[in-house]
Amino acid sequence: MDAKKIVLLVGALIIAVTTALLARNMLSSSGSPQASASSMPVAADQPNVLVATKALPVGTILDAESFRFQPWPKDLIEQAYYIKGQADPQKLVGSVVRTAISAGQPMTVGSVIKPGERGFLAAALGPGMRAVTVPVSAQNSVAGFVFPGDRVDLVLTQSVSGGGDGEPLKVSETILRNLRVLATDQRMDALGADGKPVVQTYSNVTIEVTPKIAEKIAVAQTIGSLSLSLRSLADNSSELDAAIAGTDMNLPDGSNPNAEKKMLASLSARPVDRGSTYSTGADVSRYQRSSVPAKSFQALPAGGAPMGGAPAMAAAGQGPVIRVARGTSVTVVPVGGK
Repeated sequence: MDAKKIVLLVGALIIAVTTALLARNMLSSSGSPQASASSMPVAADQPNVLVATKALPVGTILDAESFRFQPWPKDLIEQAYYIKGQADPQKLVGSVVRTAISAGQPMTVGSVIKPGERGFLAAALGPGMRAVTVPVSAQNSVAGFVFPGDRVDLVLTQSVSGGGDGEPLKVSETILRNLRVLATDQRMDALGADGKPVVQTYSNVTIEVTPKIAEKIAVAQTIGSLSLSLRSLADNSSELDAAIAGTDMNLPDGSNPNAEKKMLASLSARPVDRGSTYSTGADVSRYQRSSVPAKSFQALPAGGAPMGGAPAMAAAGQGPVIRVARGTSVTVVPVGGK
């Protein structure tokens, strides 16, 4: 190969490499520019204010996860803000939101009502709801592990006497579901001095109910003893479906996701007073009853006077009977008898 061909080959190779590098640079520069987010430097003396970690509607009972401290520009600090080092956030646990607070918005002194302040329960109640106090004991209040903001079921336990022989019927019935706890003996702070939950017994629990449920609770207290059953924080999809099927609310058409989400949240927080369940003594022990003891009736002759030495016959539980009325006398005759 002569020198001329070698020079041409080397020149062509240089041109190809240069073209490839230029094309690569052009392709990389034509892509969408990526903005690199640089964190703003935080001044050493920049204050930290208490902000909401999520949207807090009116009536929300605050817990430790509802707020946190966040750096805030010093020029935008207001006197109503809760500033780190000057306010104790643990004292806000159990307080009620009086004005709606958006996520990331600073919490102010006027936006919450602390336990014991005037209008506390009125701010905690939802529209159209009522506050009812239920007397409980340590045994039937989940040993003091029920705190404000929890949701409970109400169980009624009673003894039903039927007038017959034997012990009365023992029965326990879940009469109300999904009730929100507002207060326990006017004690709303669930944390102790060390910032950890404190378990204390109490004798009264204030819950949020509808006016109709308030009437039912007033009657239930005269029938038997009431106990609380603590509900899980997880959503119950089956009960939510039943609430949607039996609700009288105007359901959205599905075109507005925000309206549908708001409706589901309202239904999940709604007390339920239908579809009660019960258990009798026979469900626990074979030696207990499963029904109310019946009254005994004595069979009478045609003349209306009791038969001499005739044993009493129970009208219920021993087959069908016929009652024959002759004037003021009533004769009870078993079917198939003479």
